[in-house]
Amino acid sequence: MNINLIVCAGVVLLAGSAAAQEGGKAIPKTTISLGTATPGGGFPLYGNAFADVMNAADATLAIEPRNTKGSNENIPLLEAGGLDIALVAGEPSYEAFMGIGRPATRLKILTAMYSSPGMFVVRADSQYRTIRDLVGKPVAFGAKGSGLPILSRYTLDGLGLKQDEDFQAIYLDRAGDGPAMVLDGRAAALWGAGIGWPGFTALAASPGGSRFIAPDASEIAQIKAKHSFLKPLTVPAGSYPGQNDPINALGSWSFVLARENLPDDVAYRLARTLHGAEAALCKKLPQACETTAANTVAAAPNVEMIHPGVMKYFREIGVVK
Repeated sequence: MNINLIVCAGVVLLAGSAAAQEGGKAIPKTTISLGTATPGGGFPLYGNAFADVMNAADATLAIEPRNTKGSNENIPLLEAGGLDIALVAGEPSYEAFMGIGRPATRLKILTAMYSSPGMFVVRADSQYRTIRDLVGKPVAFGAKGSGLPILSRYTLDGLGLKQDEDFQAIYLDRAGDGPAMVLDGRAAALWGAGIGWPGFTALAASPGGSRFIAPDASEIAQIKAKHSFLKPLTVPAGSYPGQNDPINALGSWSFVLARENLPDDVAYRLARTLHGAEAALCKKLPQACETTAANTVAAAPNVEMIHPGVMKYFREIGVVK
């Protein structure tokens, strides 16, 4: 994979051949590679909206989304310099920052994306109404390499269930394949997370409709007792077709992470452009309404994990002291 930003002596950014026009003069653009995930999932949807809004807000930026295998590929690509920024789900981010099962990463947070309450969706005409009803059944837990199966693994572990032993676990090559598997009966349920998640939307909008299954109050308490980093989150009523009541669940915040050596001035420009265009991003993609400077500070496990260039901008606007 080509590395678009090359850092050399004096931290010189080499822009690509693309250029903006201003007053008849060509202005070199700074090209930023953005890793997303497999087609059909929430990350490509967000990544494309993010790039469109950022590129429109700053003519000197050229953010280029790239499909990847998801969070678990994006982290090592960032660490190797194969991507400049990338979308990473909350659980893989947490494990990487805390050094769980691997050395602690030195990647930095560019922004919080959105909260991701995790839950299952089934066909409305199915017999399944609780998580334990799905034990022993084929369940699509998300795309290989994405963060979704990690979130479900923590959730189920908190209930004393093992994802690969207590369920017929299905891991998808493409996130967009999940809804069809539920509709045609190959899977009893699809696991997903977030508001506006494409897999949930597809099933909820299908002719027969859908039903969501999330941990109940006692199960939420049980899961939190074992995995306290998971946060209580709510899916507001009306977030999906036919969803008339709010749904309480557990989840985390997804992030846009940056490679460790992304220059401070570039991170500063990205933060300034992004948060200056928060309203435009919110208008383009409802779940991106949560992409704010304040949410980034609140969602970061530690503010020291936020990129120094971003923190400079946050201090200027008074989000942090």
